[in-house]
Amino acid sequence: MGVSTAVCPGSFDPITLGHVDVVRRARSMFDEVVVAVAHNASKRALLAPDERVRLAAEALADLDGVRVVATDGLLVDLVREVGARAVVKGLRSGADLDAELAMALMNRHLSGVETVFVLGDPARSHIASSLVKDVARHGGPIEDMVTPEVAAAVRRALAPRPDDGGEDAR
Repeated sequence: MGVSTAVCPGSFDPITLGHVDVVRRARSMFDEVVVAVAHNASKRALLAPDERVRLAAEALADLDGVRVVATDGLLVDLVREVGARAVVKGLRSGADLDAELAMALMNRHLSGVETVFVLGDPARSHIASSLVKDVARHGGPIEDMVTPEVAAAVRRALAPRPDDGGEDAR
C-alpha cells in the first residue's frame, strides 16, 4: 500500500498550540498530513490567508511529513487532489463533536472519505482561536496558547492604526 495522507482543515485564525497538538498526533497516524488553511469569505478573519498559511507552516516546521496549503473550495475536492484517505479534526468537547458531525457525514456522502476525530489535549481544551483573539484584544497574555510568531502577528493585527482613531479596523 502507498503513502497514507490525511487532510487537517481549518481557518487557523490564528493557529494555536491546540491545533499543533492535533496535527502532531495526526502525523503519528498518517505518513503525510496536509494542513488546509481555509479561506471563508463569509467570515471576517483577523489575519490574511497568506499570513495564516505562513504562520501555520512556521508552527509546524519541525514536523516531517506535514505541509500547509491554502484552500477556498470544497474540502472533498482538496481531499481528492492530494489523494487523502481521511480528514482529521480535533475535538475539545462534545460541543465540537456536535458541530463537526454533520460536516463529517456530508464529506463521507460526497466523497466516501472518512473523518478521524482526534481528542485534544485536556490541558489545551480551553484554547480556541476566537478566545485567543478576544484575550489579545483586551491586552491579555496569549503567549502560552500560540507560538511567539503567532502572538506577535496577532498583536500587530490588533494594534491601533494611526488612521483609524485607535479602534481595531477589522
